[in-house]
Amino acid sequence: MALETSPSAPAPVRQIALAISQWVGRLGAVWVEGQMTQVSRRPGVGTVFMTMRDSAADISVPVTCARTLFDSLNPPLVEGASVVIHAKPDYYANRGSLSLVAREIRMVGLGELLARLERRRQLLAAEGLFSAALKRALPFLPRCVGLITAPGSAAERDVLETARRRWPGVAFETAYAAMQGSRAATEVIDALARLDRAEHVDVIVVARGGGSVEDLLPFSDEALVRAVAGTRTPVVSAIGHEPDTPLLDLVADVRASTPTDAAKHLVPDMVEELQGVTWARDRVRSLVRQIVDRESRALADLRARPALADPRSLVEARSVEVADLRDRGRRCFDHALARASDDVTHQRARARALSPLATLERGYAVVQGAAGEVVTSVGAVTPGAALSIRVADGRIGATTTSVEEDHG
Repeated sequence: MALETSPSAPAPVRQIALAISQWVGRLGAVWVEGQMTQVSRRPGVGTVFMTMRDSAADISVPVTCARTLFDSLNPPLVEGASVVIHAKPDYYANRGSLSLVAREIRMVGLGELLARLERRRQLLAAEGLFSAALKRALPFLPRCVGLITAPGSAAERDVLETARRRWPGVAFETAYAAMQGSRAATEVIDALARLDRAEHVDVIVVARGGGSVEDLLPFSDEALVRAVAGTRTPVVSAIGHEPDTPLLDLVADVRASTPTDAAKHLVPDMVEELQGVTWARDRVRSLVRQIVDRESRALADLRARPALADPRSLVEARSVEVADLRDRGRRCFDHALARASDDVTHQRARARALSPLATLERGYAVVQGAAGEVVTSVGAVTPGAALSIRVADGRIGATTTSVEEDHG
């Protein structure tokens, strides 16, 4: 019921706030459609704060929901998503603010479409189709580039002009297909298979200009994604699009932001490559000159050494050493021979001094009887006995005529 108030009996603020809260509470839970414009998840707080805006008028209302409800949404709720929420209006009397407490959140319109795409992305990712390990490197300079695009499109012109400006000799084989509508996915798959079978095509580009999320739906088709994953030829996705990424970007080997960017990935820039070759050639020449100069200085140092400046000096020095050693050897040998000769002479003199012949040479003789015995006494000889007298240079045969004993 209406409050009875007057200038003399005004109602306090708390009473008015409580009345507003009671009137708002009578509204009960309602279904509300709108667009989420702000999402705030504060650390450590079990409530998520959002702002819901009317899609046709400049009107918005705060929305809160339990963190568990927010985290259970699949795909996650993002700013800009269109949703329908089941919520109960709540007036917070302490601050005088009105908000909707969400009990259920559903994606609708574009939001529902994005939700389906997100679920499809999660399923394909779980199969490993988007794995970085499956990405193939593009050839440095392809023999022929396969191009899938709409006939006469700006995307075709951007790719061809940019690529040929960078590398005039690049060859293209174009397979035209619808880039929008219900037939787009099927025609792109057919063109992809045709170019993939061509042995001379080294890389394939799928190119189109930008568009809305609905326009880009064919490039998130599951059949197209699996066809790209099964090609033997590297694929470049060149879909100039809004921030919403089609699944083709995730499965392609290389993602280009625009068709022009794709051309930069396909072929190198001839001017840059020529500059690189010139730089490398100059660098190699400089290094070769440095090596030659270093080795030339080392060779000059070697040639400046006395041994190489006059090789005969070493031979002459060694010749002198050899001559000195030879003379020394001769002197040592002659000295050794002289000493040995003196030793022989001394030994021979000693031997001769000790030999009976030396005594015989001094006039002595050895008398022997007929039987060869040495006669040392006159008593061993009788007159008329035959004797043999040994002198220094021979023997004398004699006969005893007489024997005379020396009585001393």
